[in-house]
Amino acid sequence: MVKTAFKLAYIGTPFYGFQRQPNFPTVEGELLRAFKKSGITDDPNRSGYSIAGRTDRGVHSLGNVVSLKPDSEATINQINYYLPSSIQIIAKAEVPDNFKPRYANYRYYRYVFFKDPHSNTVLDLKKMQNASKIFEGVNNFQNFTKRCERTPIRFIKEMNISQDKMFTVIDVVGQSFLWNMVRKMVRVITMVGAGKMDEEDIKLLLNPDISASITPVPPEGLILMDVNYEDIDFIFDRYAKNNFFKTIKEEYITRRTIAAAEEEMIKFLKLP
Repeated sequence: MVKTAFKLAYIGTPFYGFQRQPNFPTVEGELLRAFKKSGITDDPNRSGYSIAGRTDRGVHSLGNVVSLKPDSEATINQINYYLPSSIQIIAKAEVPDNFKPRYANYRYYRYVFFKDPHSNTVLDLKKMQNASKIFEGVNNFQNFTKRCERTPIRFIKEMNISQDKMFTVIDVVGQSFLWNMVRKMVRVITMVGAGKMDEEDIKLLLNPDISASITPVPPEGLILMDVNYEDIDFIFDRYAKNNFFKTIKEEYITRRTIAAAEEEMIKFLKLP
């Protein structure tokens, strides 16, 4: 069989991260179970199974990638039949035998902040945009991950920030990222926007001779939007995309309903 790469979409909230763990629900655990039940493979090691990245608990995806050489051909929707609705394969591509999903052309993450209507804190968009340019290019991100990382040098292609009445959106594109790196970058950028840090502070944090501790922002706002490869074109499955869209829409309506109820409770509690 021809080696195949699959593009995964998932809602990270119900799972303990991507990587399989005993006794805990994970994205990878569900995926490998679906591969086995659909006849794709019952032995990931023998099939050359490999992944682009292990997202943390609570992080979502529209573009994570896994690859393997299947035992038999199965359609995307045959595999999706055995997956929970919160995890779906939405695209696939035939790839060379030497393809390794971890060696991507670039990875694209998006972090979304909901503006707290009950807070007086205002994030200065211009300050954040200017500060984000310091991260672009090649830098040492030792202070933005575990200090035991052997190769903390990373290349950030671009970082873009936008706002509307409800959300602040931070987009980060780079070749590869360290554990918690994006969430710590976002924390620093928002501290600049809130006036608690400035551009010189970021430059100090990028100095590996200076040790600093940065608390990452919560994972629920982070989405792995895409993992891109040179000369690899994924073919999206319209039916699978539509099914995942329905799942997200249903969850969105449920959460908005809960939020609306909580908003009414907040209004009552704020009354004198």
